[in-house]
Amino acid sequence: MASKLTGTIALVTGASSGIGAATARRLAEDGASVALVARRKDRLDGLATEIEKAGGTALVVEADITDRAQAEAAVQQTVEHFGRLDTLVNNAGLMLLGPVVGADMEEWERMIAINVQGLLYTTHAALPHLLEAAEQGPRRVADIVNISSIAGRQAWANFGVYNMTKFGVNGFTESLRQEITQRHVRVGVLEPGAVDTELGSHNNDKIHTEMLEPFNEQHERLDPADIADGIAYMVTRPRHASIAELWVMPTDQA
Repeated sequence: MASKLTGTIALVTGASSGIGAATARRLAEDGASVALVARRKDRLDGLATEIEKAGGTALVVEADITDRAQAEAAVQQTVEHFGRLDTLVNNAGLMLLGPVVGADMEEWERMIAINVQGLLYTTHAALPHLLEAAEQGPRRVADIVNISSIAGRQAWANFGVYNMTKFGVNGFTESLRQEITQRHVRVGVLEPGAVDTELGSHNNDKIHTEMLEPFNEQHERLDPADIADGIAYMVTRPRHASIAELWVMPTDQA
């Protein structure tokens, strides 16, 4: 019996760890062939081997999506290898926290490049192929899922630039959804909260303790697989069912 995504081609950015790796595994389990896009090729190779041993199909694409040429090449390599692209999951992200005063602007510029520019470059390159898949592909629908954050809806002190990137992702997603959803390319945003990933691993220990631990003490941490379940739910819905926004939130500690 065919799985829900049998014959579907998916591209996942930031696939070398965390939500991206969990999403690639889940989509492959549901029958999709998955292009794994990230900078750390050794991790991608390991994930591809894992997926293939489980009976799935994976393509390793080493790329830095903050470089427009590399983002475009990653999409092109996927289409040339598989012949089509049906699903794009924009997952690559970075979370750097801290006050505006005395901030390291180079760090913030890197975060903006990953969270905003990389998403834009990959989406722009993928759109012609997704529109074609929606018209001619076996499912007659294509999907874009952008991974944002609860920080795209609520602002906190010292989250300023991270808030800016995620508010931007949410606004871009809604605008694009209105632009192309009638062409059967479904566009949605998934907003997780409190997930155990490497997303914030670049913060220094003092910032991490002062800003994140109080939240962690009140809420259970989500696993990347929880977010992958949400993404799979969004892209396996019936053709005419679209989810514009999905929150995946941790429960309060008992």
